[in-house]
Amino acid sequence: MYLCTRFMKKPAQKHILLFAALTLLSIILFFADIFLGSVAISAKEVWMALSGSEDLPPTVEQIILYFRLPKAIVATLVGMALAVSGLLMQTVFRNPLADPYVLGISSGAGLGVALFVLGTGSLAVSGVLLWLKDFGVAAAGWTGAMIILGFILSASIRLRNNMTILIFGIMIGGAASAIVGVLQYFSSASALKTYVLWTMGSFSNVSPQQLSLLLMAVVAGLLLAIFSIKNLNALLPGDTYAQSIGMNVRRARAVIFISAGLLAGTVTAFCGPIGFVGIAVPHVARMTFRDANHSVLIPASILIGTCMMLLCDVISQLPGTGSILPLNTVTALMGIPVVIAIIFRNQRNY
Repeated sequence: MYLCTRFMKKPAQKHILLFAALTLLSIILFFADIFLGSVAISAKEVWMALSGSEDLPPTVEQIILYFRLPKAIVATLVGMALAVSGLLMQTVFRNPLADPYVLGISSGAGLGVALFVLGTGSLAVSGVLLWLKDFGVAAAGWTGAMIILGFILSASIRLRNNMTILIFGIMIGGAASAIVGVLQYFSSASALKTYVLWTMGSFSNVSPQQLSLLLMAVVAGLLLAIFSIKNLNALLPGDTYAQSIGMNVRRARAVIFISAGLLAGTVTAFCGPIGFVGIAVPHVARMTFRDANHSVLIPASILIGTCMMLLCDVISQLPGTGSILPLNTVTALMGIPVVIAIIFRNQRNY
């Protein structure tokens, strides 16, 4: 009994140490994202700005409080959202390469932005988007993502097989991408440039009003994911097992889809389509904690996603230079090796 108890305590102690290390790392990266940038600012000036000191040049205060700090907060929220939504999709579809956008949510957001930016947006703004026109591109992207999510939820009521729902989502996403391609072909050069810049991803274009909405949507999505932990664990062996223990699979799947849609759709709308984070982070969490329990994996994904996005944001700023890399480029360079490793790892298992 003593040996059994001791054996069971070891993973718990290891998890506590890992969570503490990841929490510390995320805090360090958060402040590093504030300290580092194209403009050199001393640690003393950063501290003075954060503490509300009045003996500070207005330019430095503007950079810290109205640019770097909001951007670091956005990066934190985006990392949490994409990591958890990726974990949800991989669990529901039991597919190691599923990500937040397999259901066409990203394509729906892209279609909304394309309709708003590439010449025909005035029609949408005069109708459904009138009350959200101050949010511009973000409102269009969020509306497009939610419309696609509505299609997926309606289909999930009729379709029982997860693979069929996955194929349906891919087809819907493909149709949205095709419409975007047509809009791009007939759009002006300036409108096309605006849309292409949105597709590269950015944290710096989120206004304070948008940040409030982003925060509420991400918190709501995370709460739904935490509420679904028991159902996610039951879905790991498959739908048949989940049904055998009395779980309403369709209702549980709908809640999970809503959570993933809120998380991925809102992030895509406000910050652009940011790839590879949703695929890579859940696998890093599994390999780090070696645990399939979602009560461990969800907080682990939140912390690892936060660290990854903050690190990507720091790298994209190219500290000490006047240049900025597209965020999607950095996330791809960090995420692709993980995806390749997953593919080879699964190949060896066959």
